[in-house]
Amino acid sequence: MAELYGERRKRLLRYLLRHKGGATVDELAQALGVTRTAVRQHLASLTRDALVAPGGERASGGRPVRLYGLTDEGREVFPRRYSWFARLLVEAMAQEHGAAGLRTRFGRIAATVVAQLPRRAAAGAGRREKVAELSTVMDQLGYDARKVPDVAGAPTIEADNCVFHELAMKNPAICQFDLALLTGYTGSKVELHECMAKGGHVCRFRFLPPV
Repeated sequence: MAELYGERRKRLLRYLLRHKGGATVDELAQALGVTRTAVRQHLASLTRDALVAPGGERASGGRPVRLYGLTDEGREVFPRRYSWFARLLVEAMAQEHGAAGLRTRFGRIAATVVAQLPRRAAAGAGRREKVAELSTVMDQLGYDARKVPDVAGAPTIEADNCVFHELAMKNPAICQFDLALLTGYTGSKVELHECMAKGGHVCRFRFLPPV
């Protein structure tokens, strides 16, 4: 029964994906071959999960009928090949510009990102204050990052989620983007002390005084 419920849920989501303007309970019941009651149960569950939301209404000759559509979260349920496309871009850049040129371009991209990131530390803040602030920014970006006790006297951040993991596994040069980003934000030399793309349990970054 659970498997059947899951299959119907997928079919309902796919139907809404293909009908961007939304669909009524009756239309969903007909498409899935189930009762209106069953559709309402599915919609209630999907709404709780923030995958579907009630939208506008459609005139029907009587009382307007409610339309249901996918939320942004609902659209993200369907596979996207971002990492595949990113890998193609990285490989094309490497072939065109070589390893050194690739690092230079990662540095430029990182500098652009740094300029857009929020900063709350006071002007002239020290290295430790900048690292502490950066750990919060990285966590908000999806790295699941936190500041941990110093490693060999250097402020250290650990991240449990490499946001480029699949890409970095195929092209380790992508880690240069992280290093350029962290260096640009803190003004420190950054050492990748442990790396998940190289078999580590976490990505651990040590922040050293600039050379």
